[in-house]
Amino acid sequence: MRRGLIRAAALLLAASVVVFLITEALPGDAADVRGGGRATAEQLARLRAAEGLDRPLPFRYLDWLGGVLTGDPGRSLITGRSVADLVAQRAPVTLTLAVVALALAVPLMLALAWAAVRGPRRLRPAVTASVVAGAVGPQVVVAAGLVALLSAAWGLVPPVSLLPTDEPAWQRPDLLVLPVLTLALPTAGYGAALLRGAIADVTARPFVRDAELRGLPSGAVLLRYVLPMIAAPAARLLAVIAGGLVAGTAVVETLFGLAGLGELLVTAIGVRDIPVIQAVASLAAGVVVAGLLAADAVARVMDPRTGSKAVSL
Repeated sequence: MRRGLIRAAALLLAASVVVFLITEALPGDAADVRGGGRATAEQLARLRAAEGLDRPLPFRYLDWLGGVLTGDPGRSLITGRSVADLVAQRAPVTLTLAVVALALAVPLMLALAWAAVRGPRRLRPAVTASVVAGAVGPQVVVAAGLVALLSAAWGLVPPVSLLPTDEPAWQRPDLLVLPVLTLALPTAGYGAALLRGAIADVTARPFVRDAELRGLPSGAVLLRYVLPMIAAPAARLLAVIAGGLVAGTAVVETLFGLAGLGELLVTAIGVRDIPVIQAVASLAAGVVVAGLLAADAVARVMDPRTGSKAVSL
């Protein structure tokens, strides 16, 4: 357990360095945005000095890291508001989307992966094609198809998801259908594409074949023999997917008019609001690392010595 925590801390530290360096490499900065292209060099220099943007890179990183560790990631360079308050205000929408999408994607990816490997032979090529299409399909295309079908053709849900600012997202499920499906369907396809190989490996083992020869139903084989074998790698996959959902809501929130972390990130990138960009990116990295810790715990439960019972993706 201690080694896992040390590894998680090292991953978070490495992620913080990567996030900081990438955001610092963005062209321009908040001073350029505030200057609007009309400020003189002297005015830009004063703006950068006022925001500490003229300090050496290592010192700015240490200041930022210290603020993150103490729960104060700084203030927005554009609005002056606390970054922690901005993130806390937007997080419920994004977390609601991510949690509901993950809850829908997990059983769907398992069903698709199982059908691609052990479904009726005549349907396997079609299932495999749908898995690949879902894995590589852009969110914009998925969103357009869902809007055309569920909103324009059938009129089941509104085409946009303009949530009232004073109303929690979970209280308006009709406004969440399209963004949740836009997130969940590609996620399920991506996860199924990776799990398919692991399931094929497990189902080819003698004890699974023996269970099938004894007449055990497919559902029982999946629950009793296959899922325990792929639990550890699947947990690691879910950790990465969860972090990707937190960071990957940007397109969905922008398309459907949701004021979440993804929309906040897009806006911050547009105005070079570096503290906000760093906070959202670090949060996504933290979700991934926390998920990987949980996945390691699953692996230890499956095999306290080496995790050898699990298969790899």
